[in-house]
Amino acid sequence: MSAITATHLGDNLPFGARICGVTRESLDDEANRELIRRTLRERGVIVFEDIEQTGEMQVALSKVLGPLKDHPVATVERADEDLAEGVIAIRSDGDTMMVEEDGKQLVTWQPWHFDHCYQNELNYAGVLRSVSLPRDDGMTGFADGIQIWNDLPDDLKARIDGKTVIHTLFLRLSDMKFDTGGFEVVMDADDEIYKFAATLPRALHPAVWRRETGEKVFHMAPWMAFGLLEDESEAGDRLFAEVWEAAKKVMKSYYHKWQGSEMVAWDNHRMLHRGQGSSPDEVRVMHRTTIKGDYGLGRWDEGHLATRWVPEAAE
Repeated sequence: MSAITATHLGDNLPFGARICGVTRESLDDEANRELIRRTLRERGVIVFEDIEQTGEMQVALSKVLGPLKDHPVATVERADEDLAEGVIAIRSDGDTMMVEEDGKQLVTWQPWHFDHCYQNELNYAGVLRSVSLPRDDGMTGFADGIQIWNDLPDDLKARIDGKTVIHTLFLRLSDMKFDTGGFEVVMDADDEIYKFAATLPRALHPAVWRRETGEKVFHMAPWMAFGLLEDESEAGDRLFAEVWEAAKKVMKSYYHKWQGSEMVAWDNHRMLHRGQGSSPDEVRVMHRTTIKGDYGLGRWDEGHLATRWVPEAAE
């Protein structure tokens, strides 16, 4: 049975790993399976290099990390329901969201976020695989909530620790409340998903939480964030914005440039991620699994259905 090897993702990164040698045969070895699980727990994100590029391999690898679950939004495109539940397709062709950033038009552009933050339960992880790649761009960014927390100024740590963030499934970029600079919305998401979003209570997650290892995790991101519970005021929004701007300044991010021969897994309880976007003239298709396993700290804001925040200029 062949062994697999794990190395750090980069010398200057306090998170991330590369794992080589993963095959279907190697996944039958419990020692290899445990190495993968332990590496994700310790390093937060793994790039699996030179791995078989099939849906079957993606699902087999995902199941090493935990059972799969279905995506909570019925309108999200499923990649292969016969193969496994919770495998979704992220594609640029037909995408209705487009931004302009630094003079370039981009689709599948997504701000920093945690998957399923609009639910009371987060999924533990995901495994991402490229199916069709553009010539340029299309990178996926990752940032570590542990590193961000450790490097935040102490005064901001004291002001945000113990706070609770309100999240909703309102995805329109023109409706974003925080971190709205640096891009212009060319075409926004349609309203279909809003019909479902309006049926959900607001979701509540801690701005900071502590892992079993004792490490604190910064757990704020701008996309789908509505504000701070019990401080839904201009002062509360200013605090959120101030903390997020400080987080961006200390963030040590990793942007993965896809080659078509790898898969990437990340711990969704710990790692923020984003899509850099790609040209609307090229097709980009990614498949992502949804791995079950909640951290147990989210909850519904019972009695408060999700609502949109509409910028003053649009009112």
